Amino acid sequence: MASVNPETAPRLDSPLPSEIPTLRLDCVSDFPITGRGDHSFWNRAPHVSLAPVQPDFAYRTVSKALWSETGLYFFVECEDRVLRNSFTEDFADLFLEDVVEIFLQPDPGNSGYFEYEVSPLGHELPLLVSQVDGNFHGWLPWKYTGPRKCLVQTVICGGDKAPGAECVGWSVECFIPFALLTGLTHPPTSGSTWGANFCRLDYDTGGARHSTWNPAVGTNFHDVANYGRIVFL
Repeated sequence: MASVNPETAPRLDSPLPSEIPTLRLDCVSDFPITGRGDHSFWNRAPHVSLAPVQPDFAYRTVSKALWSETGLYFFVECEDRVLRNSFTEDFADLFLEDVVEIFLQPDPGNSGYFEYEVSPLGHELPLLVSQVDGNFHGWLPWKYTGPRKCLVQTVICGGDKAPGAECVGWSVECFIPFALLTGLTHPPTSGSTWGANFCRLDYDTGGARHSTWNPAVGTNFHDVANYGRIVFL
């Protein structure tokens, strides 16, 4: 486990701009993921509620995050009623159906950032995104195997893991290795700060309904200027 440098790590009570949501991530040893967020390390991570963008979207969404010397861990719980998913493979346009999305911008001065999408069925879409003048484009990773590959597990509550299944909710637990982000950033150290956003799309009402960590992004999840901040302790 990485130690906290008291000279560089921000204090838990240090003032930060109130308009930018900030999450301080505890550093832990690597651990297996199950999709349930049931490892004891998750007790060290606070819940972060995602705010619905549209007033008619009432499903609750909460997330947690941790980090280790090798990567980032995320756990997201989504209240739901029906799995609006038909894609049965990775690298599909998962954003057109129910999905959780994680955005990481290690260097706010760099227009590149990482986007990771996971469907309730456990399919993934990892993208390196470039953005110039508001125009963004995603690139799939090369040699996405071994230590460069994300790990992901999903669990359906009150229903089957199947397209169109009724349920009461679903959860995703994933690990994003720093090795995958080589070229975009160096691994963080205690005191590092990245831009980040956690988002969700749901299609139970027909059209897309959005939830996001920072409501300032609205429905534009690629609005990097309004991403929150994660601080590595």
